[in-house]
Amino acid sequence: QVLLVESGGGLVQAGGSLRLSCAASRRIFSRYGMGWFRQTPGKEREFVAAASWNGGNTYYADSVKGRFTISRDSAKNTVDLQMNSLKPEDTAVYSCAASTVVAGTVRIHEYDYWGQGTQVTVSS
Repeated sequence: QVLLVESGGGLVQAGGSLRLSCAASRRIFSRYGMGWFRQTPGKEREFVAAASWNGGNTYYADSVKGRFTISRDSAKNTVDLQMNSLKPEDTAVYSCAASTVVAGTVRIHEYDYWGQGTQVTVSS
């Protein structure tokens, strides 16, 4: 069992930045690929970014490419999402997830463990 806890959400103006962090309950490196997803009311959860077990391979949704960066910190056992140039359409609940696909995956059904999520609100 892997427990994931997100932090770092909040309210920010358009053009601003936020850094989300996902802390895992036990060592996740070399065992899990990690991803970030987001969801708004009435819509399905959508892929945002993913990283392989060592962070060597990363994947991004087209909508965030060039603005968001996913990274893994082995010392802290965390996975972070740096979000720059935020837009109002980035407003959502952001959740991190762990997958046994160690190479990283964009497919939501390949994720086994999920955090509770953290709210990100971008005002115009």
